Amino acid sequence: MWIRRAIFQVHLWVGLGVGLYVVAISISGSAIVYRRELTRHSARKIVVAASGRRMSSEELTLRAQRAYPTYEVDYLREAQAPGEPDDIVLERGHKRIERLFNPYTGADLGDPHSAIERMVEWLADLHDNLLAGWNGRLVNGIGSCLLTLISLTGAVIWWPGIKNWRRSTTVSWKARFPRLNWDLHSALGFWCWFFVLIWGISGIYFCFPGVFGAPVHATELGTSFLSLIAQLHLGRFNGFTKALWTVLGLVPAVSAVTGALMWWNRKLRKQFRRPYRQPATGAPMGRAKVYLLRRNVYQQDELSPANKVELLRVKTVASDRLLIVRD
Repeated sequence: MWIRRAIFQVHLWVGLGVGLYVVAISISGSAIVYRRELTRHSARKIVVAASGRRMSSEELTLRAQRAYPTYEVDYLREAQAPGEPDDIVLERGHKRIERLFNPYTGADLGDPHSAIERMVEWLADLHDNLLAGWNGRLVNGIGSCLLTLISLTGAVIWWPGIKNWRRSTTVSWKARFPRLNWDLHSALGFWCWFFVLIWGISGIYFCFPGVFGAPVHATELGTSFLSLIAQLHLGRFNGFTKALWTVLGLVPAVSAVTGALMWWNRKLRKQFRRPYRQPATGAPMGRAKVYLLRRNVYQQDELSPANKVELLRVKTVASDRLLIVRD
């Protein structure tokens, strides 16, 4: 039907258009499922010796200003315990840095965040705001809308019919790469469709909470629904769901890659193939074997040179495949 073909075109071109976005959001989302645990275990624990007189806020600010003369001190947080360092935030234009200082000696103790913490926060900012603040959050919301559209159109075009639907839920691991790639795309789309749809809808909610309207937020049922949507996005119910969400979070990225490869194999690969060279006139054609593949039953026949087989290729006829191979 023309409607199905139109939906397929929407699924294809929207998927290709946001493929890199989906890969980035998918990988970063899986990486930050354990964000709290990674931040807690990798946090720097610095203890200072509480000896002598504690410097005042003005003195410590002056020390920080001398250490970073091109920056302005924006904020100073005094330690709550005697053995903890003070935290100072400095700013220059749109750039901000955070440093720890010994409140007794005024020594610069370095960045309060470890490399792992900074990496996790960078991935979180990429996932939430595409590293672009509010503008990135806006683009992310549009991307969530498109991901939801891909999920819905994929559900429509996935259906292969009553007789063949089971085949589209499994992967033929021993098949050739094009078929294996297609099986992965189809099977992952079937088994993980609900998760991708939920991630798309919850992404819309996180970026555009006003879309769901005040009546939804006002009612107890609506609040519970939105809370469930948020929890399903993060998967932080227990240890098992965290591990499951970490793995399943990579599914959109795999689907984007397999979908692009399917398009490459069907459309672009033929354009980059080397043209077939016709054999020289009078060159011996030799004999060729013909294999007819029908439901995994192989039948062999012989072709004589009189058949003048010049092009050896795979030809699809209905559900049969005719493979001609030269001896």
